[in-house]
Amino acid sequence: MDAQGRGRADGIDPADQWVLNPDTGEYELRLPPSGPQSPVPGPRNPGARGNARGSGNGTTGGSARARRTAAPARRSGTAAAGGETASPRRRGGAPAEPAAGRRGRRPAQPKSKGRKVLVWTGGTLAFVLVGASAAAYLYYEHLNNNITSVSDDGAGTGGFSEDRAINILLIGTDKRTGEGNEGYGDKDSAGHADTTLVLHVSRDRSNATVLSIPRDLITDIPDCPTTQEDGTEKVIPGQQGTRFNNSLGQEDRTPSCTMRTITELTGLKMDHFMVADFNAVKTLTSAVGGVDVCLAKDIKDKDSKLDLPKGEHTIEGEEALAFVRTRHSVGFGGDLSRIELQQQFLGSLMRKLKSNDTLTSPSKMIKLAEAGTKALTVDSQISTIKKLADLGAELGKFDTKNLTFATVPVVDNPAETVKATVVLKQPQAQQLFAMVRDDVSLTEVKQQKKKEKDAEAARLKGSKAPASEVRVRILNGGAVAGSAQETLSWLQVEEGVTKSENGGNAPAPLAKTTLEYAPGQADQARRLAAILGLSGAAMKPGESVDNAQGLPTMTLTLGKDFKGAGVPLTTPLKVPDDVRKSTADKVECAK
Repeated sequence: MDAQGRGRADGIDPADQWVLNPDTGEYELRLPPSGPQSPVPGPRNPGARGNARGSGNGTTGGSARARRTAAPARRSGTAAAGGETASPRRRGGAPAEPAAGRRGRRPAQPKSKGRKVLVWTGGTLAFVLVGASAAAYLYYEHLNNNITSVSDDGAGTGGFSEDRAINILLIGTDKRTGEGNEGYGDKDSAGHADTTLVLHVSRDRSNATVLSIPRDLITDIPDCPTTQEDGTEKVIPGQQGTRFNNSLGQEDRTPSCTMRTITELTGLKMDHFMVADFNAVKTLTSAVGGVDVCLAKDIKDKDSKLDLPKGEHTIEGEEALAFVRTRHSVGFGGDLSRIELQQQFLGSLMRKLKSNDTLTSPSKMIKLAEAGTKALTVDSQISTIKKLADLGAELGKFDTKNLTFATVPVVDNPAETVKATVVLKQPQAQQLFAMVRDDVSLTEVKQQKKKEKDAEAARLKGSKAPASEVRVRILNGGAVAGSAQETLSWLQVEEGVTKSENGGNAPAPLAKTTLEYAPGQADQARRLAAILGLSGAAMKPGESVDNAQGLPTMTLTLGKDFKGAGVPLTTPLKVPDDVRKSTADKVECAK
């Protein structure tokens, strides 16, 4: 049975069970006392909830479905790299990285307050699910049973956290599953990562970026440890120089393999993943009453079955699926043109979700909850409504005008005579990845953010001490083993910073390289920042430490972002001109 056909066994529309309470003026859920709608299940493995759903809505192949019962994902290690000498005592140690988020506990008795249904949580397909989930406490157990989960096999961080940026991998697979989908996708294929989006939500939740990864991008797929049906682990061999979309489905690869590929490609560690098949587009758009799109010309595509005249339209179901799949009739007729079309569609979907027409309709919110929990496959770290609601609360904090869609810059593969694949366009691609990694917004955000950036820029302005007067102690806070000694040698021999020493390992690992200095050392700090290519954000006014001779010394801590002695660490503050981008608040017509 496909995602559209999985309804209530008793034929009752969930929306019909909402009743207006005249005493409170709010909608409340009224369930029959003896029906099967609200079972009281015993303890169960969160990953096993999707077993009753059958194979009709699979997203990553039969073997992936069976892995729902896999053990929870392992957290990746965060210990500082070894190989350096012991660190002397310092005044004011480097701050530790924020801890990964912890799984929330289930609420004992969710209150039937109508306002909980009217929660806006924003975003792309991920936001559809978490938006619906945040509105669905009263359907808690029923919706939990809808959720299908797969282990992330240790490829993720172990879970999002409120005090750091969030990265979510969104995958649209072309696997042919579900009734009515026989004419789509690759016949007899386990499916591919046909549409891939990386959602990055800033640490302060003021902005977000969605990176579109072209499916035909040539990249390397790393080895992928994958949990098998019997609980054992199998390492699926990596593949060099292949299409990105082979990171899912092929060779029994699961979403965890796509997570690892994204990390290798961009340097971003994913917190979670969500996978959608063809049915997701159909059911979710119908649940919200259709999505508004605009065409600058007539489109009649026999391959995707889209037939629409130019102008504005409200589409849902099969027509919505045809819209996001068409490519031969827009732009240059390739996958990059289709990506722009999909970005327009997702921006419109966000606006529809945020509209009062959706938020104030209990029937739409319940239908959205039903469709969202059935249509998507998530990682086992967010396999409950409670966890999805917590995630949704974080994702709903930014304005749509500060959500930017950007396509990773690519060029035609120069190794091909007949152009069929693409490769990264450098250095633009790396500049874009660096901006996202370092939490730089691709849009102008609130004034408070601007003041913060101005303060960081001011740290680089002013006089610079001669290199020979710079006194610095170097710590390894997560870089490759031996980096502190390598940097020390380079500074002394190549840059004339002779008053430098190796301080060993930092007390705790850091994601980013920092330079801490006392007020009287600002001129030294500016000189060292210029030599190392440090941004103002990396400079941390604070305290000095005493070296072996008892002299005040700055502290340079090499974080996980350190790429080697002499490699600049400055993050670009401007999006490269070649990057295609748009914001979710603007209406654009597909050409």
